[in-house]
Amino acid sequence: MKILITGGAGFIGSHLADRFHAEGHEVTVIDNLSTGRYANIGHLEGKERFRLIIDTVLNENLMEELIKEADRVFHMASAVGVKLIMERPVQTIETIFKGTDVVLSFCARYRKRVLIPSTSEVYGKGTAVPFREEDDILKGSTSKHRWAYACAKELDEFLALAHWKESRLPVVIVRLFNTVGPRQTGQYGMVVPRFVKSAIENKPLSVYGDGTQSRCFAHVADVVDALIKLLETPACFGQVINIGNDKEITIKDLAEKVIELTGSKSEIQYVPYESVYGDGFEDMRRRVPSLEKARRLIGYNPTRTLEDIINDVAKNFRKEPEPEGVAI
Repeated sequence: MKILITGGAGFIGSHLADRFHAEGHEVTVIDNLSTGRYANIGHLEGKERFRLIIDTVLNENLMEELIKEADRVFHMASAVGVKLIMERPVQTIETIFKGTDVVLSFCARYRKRVLIPSTSEVYGKGTAVPFREEDDILKGSTSKHRWAYACAKELDEFLALAHWKESRLPVVIVRLFNTVGPRQTGQYGMVVPRFVKSAIENKPLSVYGDGTQSRCFAHVADVVDALIKLLETPACFGQVINIGNDKEITIKDLAEKVIELTGSKSEIQYVPYESVYGDGFEDMRRRVPSLEKARRLIGYNPTRTLEDIINDVAKNFRKEPEPEGVAI
């Protein structure tokens, strides 16, 4: 098949590109390298059946051409990370919604299967744990910039589902929960690579807040498996589906586990949220997905553990240290 991956030089997108290319498909990546890294897909450039285009998904003439010739579209291009959201809220909102609008419009015109990633942030201040796809959603005030990302992604979901309702566009919406693995950096606040990098360098691990907030972490290899299966399963069209891992850990315990597994001499330091993100930040205390729907539709069952994730991230950092000032 001919696979188009927007944002394919990013963390998850590059792993998708690797998988499809290894399976013999033709892969086209479009990425403006604003938050993607050439290093993530540089090993593919020059190989048969791979093409890299450095441009933006907002280039409508180009996107129409690329989508028209594609068999599958994975729209992975997006603003990423809480830190970026807090620092550049206008870019966050415009990049997310405008790009998704372009992709969905041309996929609808040419009847292409398309996967739209969303985020666990959409669940907002929900307290019914684990989070289920049909749960009611509670957000914070619009004066709290944290929720700009969640609302932009929620609008993506509404638009995708509107296309499904009006024209039966074969679209799948995936709410991702903390995907982690090799190639992910800590530049935009991703906690596991940030902790691992500090631990390897024997520097203090900065835990934001009191560390009792909890998260679940999924290995990128498990997530990529799921994304591919979802778009090949017609029963998933027009559906919103959680993908992640449902094993929960507090951020304090995560920091301790990273120190243990890396053999680090690092200590843990606690940092107030406002000193990192400034005013207008609110955190979610727990974020645990219900995976029942994914299990029912595609037999999803993540196999990599948190220990596997930490070890793989550490191995990647030791082999290829994170370049200063370069985005994911």
